[in-house]
Amino acid sequence: MNMTQRFTSCSAEGEAPVKKYHRISTYKKMQKPTIPKGMRDFGPVEMARRNYIFDTIRQVYALYGYRQIETPTMEQLSTLLGKYGEEGDRLLFKVLNSGDALRDLSDEELLERNAIHFANKACEKGLRYDLTVPFARYVVMHRSELTLPFRRYQIQPVWRADRPQKGRYREFYQCDADVIGSTSLINEVELLEIIDEVFRRFGLRVRILLNNRKILAGIAEATGRGDRLIDITTAIDKLEKIGEEKVFDELRSKGFTEDELSKLRPFLALTGSNREKLTQLKELLATSEEGQKGIEELEYILDHIDRLDLKAELVVDLSLARGLSYYTGAILEVKALDAAMGSISGGGRYDNLTGIFGLDGLSGVGISFGADRIYDVLLELGLFPSEAEVGTQVLFANFSEEDAAYLMPILARLRREGIRSEIYPEPVKMKKQMSYADSLKIPFVVLVGEEERTTSTFTLKDMQSGQQEKLTLDALISHLSAQH
Repeated sequence: MNMTQRFTSCSAEGEAPVKKYHRISTYKKMQKPTIPKGMRDFGPVEMARRNYIFDTIRQVYALYGYRQIETPTMEQLSTLLGKYGEEGDRLLFKVLNSGDALRDLSDEELLERNAIHFANKACEKGLRYDLTVPFARYVVMHRSELTLPFRRYQIQPVWRADRPQKGRYREFYQCDADVIGSTSLINEVELLEIIDEVFRRFGLRVRILLNNRKILAGIAEATGRGDRLIDITTAIDKLEKIGEEKVFDELRSKGFTEDELSKLRPFLALTGSNREKLTQLKELLATSEEGQKGIEELEYILDHIDRLDLKAELVVDLSLARGLSYYTGAILEVKALDAAMGSISGGGRYDNLTGIFGLDGLSGVGISFGADRIYDVLLELGLFPSEAEVGTQVLFANFSEEDAAYLMPILARLRREGIRSEIYPEPVKMKKQMSYADSLKIPFVVLVGEEERTTSTFTLKDMQSGQQEKLTLDALISHLSAQH
């Protein structure tokens, strides 16, 4: 059947093809739109709050000499794979090759339904999983342009194919700061200061958990299973969530003996102050050179922190392991004290991350703030300042086209003064204009009628108190500027 016959056939059934297409098109338009699970839209109020978070973090980073960069949304899969451990590889969002993504796959390979094999052949790119590995790639590619040590910060979204739940999204923002090209532990101390200052500005009480991967390596040695560091750290990282016995059950399932587990128990039972824990550790790790080095590094950090006025609580926590496999020294996580939420910030030292891209010998250390979790915590605790939600400061009521023409130069003057101003676009009933201002929480409305134009004054209404006063233009600007 050719196209003409098809067209005629549809017509012969008593319904014109154009009408049938129109009905299908209308049906498609009526389908309710959705977005992928674990991803979200943000309205104006949410964006104002999010920008408050980003701006606060950005300001603190700048105080410590960090400069901003950005990297692409997509990276080559070869850049990402193998950098986050087995679980990280599984959670990578892979992007099908453009064009015929199946051209390199045989029918037999397709019938195997092997997802990993399929992805290896049909995908060359992936959405970034974090900002640290792309940063390492950036350093290697731009090494000749950088002055070391290089301090960078980066505020961009990342993606993980995780199961969405409270505080865990598939698309979320990270706010990273890293120093690369320096082995000095002063960098760790200053990053702890940055964390403390950011949460001090948010008014959020937090606990910073601190550990060292060298200590964890020493613990693995002490159990007699130095070759199983990843298995041990992955298990004990779940200690707070599932409890000690389930941690040991997990290790038993991986072949650890009761004798090996008995050697691990004393490390998880340490109590006392930070200094007391380190003193006990020195005895337990007496034969581990690497473990002793990790203790020395923590002591150095604590010695410097003791001289600073940190508001946050700092706790040495030997169960803290940080799942990412590239950490080699100090590691940290931050928990909110007044809200049930997972880690809201974290980071650590990585001695040779750029080595995976062919540039050896560059040590780095960094932190990352989880902006989305911080948002949820600040919202739950009511810690967003009211000014973070205010957009327009003043609305000019519109009574007529003549009034609007008179007010446009006035609005231009206020905007040059940095006052966020708008005019209601149509001369509709005053009740509607006031309702508009009230719903958007605009704090002031200016009323200008014939009397005000004659006297070159402006009636300013405070929407919260309902009070009104007449002001000159200079007085109006002064009053609104003082409300910033």
